[in-house]
Parts: sequence; structure tokens; C-alpha cells
Amino acid sequence: MEDFDIAALAAYLHITPDQVLKLVKQDKLPARRVGGEFRFSEAEIHHWLEARIGISDEQQLVKFEAAFHRAEPAHPLWSIADFCPPERIAVPLNSRTRGSAIRDMCQLATHGGLMWDAVAMAEAVQAREDLHPTALDNGVALLHPRRPQASILSDSVIALGIAPQPLSFSSSGHLTDIFFLICSFDDAVHLRILARLSRMLGSPGFLESLRECSGPAAAHALLLEAEQPLTES
Repeated sequence: MEDFDIAALAAYLHITPDQVLKLVKQDKLPARRVGGEFRFSEAEIHHWLEARIGISDEQQLVKFEAAFHRAEPAHPLWSIADFCPPERIAVPLNSRTRGSAIRDMCQLATHGGLMWDAVAMAEAVQAREDLHPTALDNGVALLHPRRPQASILSDSVIALGIAPQPLSFSSSGHLTDIFFLICSFDDAVHLRILARLSRMLGSPGFLESLRECSGPAAAHALLLEAEQPLTES
């Protein structure tokens, strides 16, 4: 993993070098000086972008999606529903604890053969949760490893589990009953998935309808329905 310089980071973020410098001077961008020049850790920039997505409104999320689309390799089909077919959806998800939810979601993600090491993925997701919990106050957890696990993936996959009873999943006290597991092949795909999912979670009535789904086919149909207007915007 290499650091960005100002020019490389500007190209990655699709902004100008002057805008990068402005963010640094405002202490809004993680940076350090090396030999008198600013350098930016790829991992820190990735987490900075994740945080920005988490607090962005719909208009900002649309811009994020467009930027990450330009950054990622061409994908013949691109939608949350494509990455998350019924075989990777569990309704109900019968996990009882935080640890079993992570393990069960990782095992679910192996269905279809695009991810083949559930144990390694579970360890990476658990490490990410121990560092920065992904449970939101709306009852959703966006599980993912700290870095893409390309060595155990042939493509990006998403798994979805809906628990009949909410679990205590973080120290915040919020209960969690909807689990998305994002297993991305690279950073750009991960961030684009995160931006798209964030838009879907903000759609009126989406979470309530998801909780009422009777099985995997119904949940997948809802993903398609909720995502359709977002692909047209």
C-alpha cells in the first residue's frame, strides 16, 4: 500500500490539488509531512471517505457514487441487487450473539462461490468491528473488513441477514436486526457500494418493508424496487 502525494490524491478524489490543500489547512483531511511534502495514507483516506459517506445527504451521496464509479474498473452489471442475490440473503437470520452474527453472515457470503474463506473474512470483519463498530442507530449494521480481502474473493459480494429479534451488537446500546455484509474486491467498489446502500437506507419506508419480508426472494425483490429510482437519478 502506497501513500498519496497531493497530485495523486486530487486525482483519486476527483478534485483539484488546491482543494486538497484547503482541506489539509482546515484540518479536514488526514495528512502528514514527509521531507517537507504532504503525504496521505491510503488506509486513512479510505476511512475518511467512509466517515464522509456516513454523514452525507442524498445530493452528496450521488456525487460520491459518481466519483467512485469513475475510479473503479468497469463492471458489466452494477447494483446492490446484483451483488446480493437471494442465495446470499437469510430471512430469518437466526444468530443469537454478536460473534455468531458475524460468522453466520460470512458463511452466507460464500454462497455462489465468489468468496471461499468464511473464517478469514469473519476474522477480518471482527477486527474491523473491534476497531470501529458499524452498527447504526436505525438497527442496521454495515459489516465489512478494514481493507478489501481480494485474496479470498473473485468478485465483490454482499450478504443480507434479517434477524427476527434484534441483537445487542455494539456498546452504544442500540439493537441491530438488519445486517449487510460488504465484501469488496477493491476500495473504489467498496465505497460505491457504501454510498449506494446509504441512499437506499435513507429511502422512506425501505427499512420497515425490509423487516416485513417473508423470505429471501421477497427481500431481493425489495432491493430491486428500492434501487431502481436511484439508478435513474
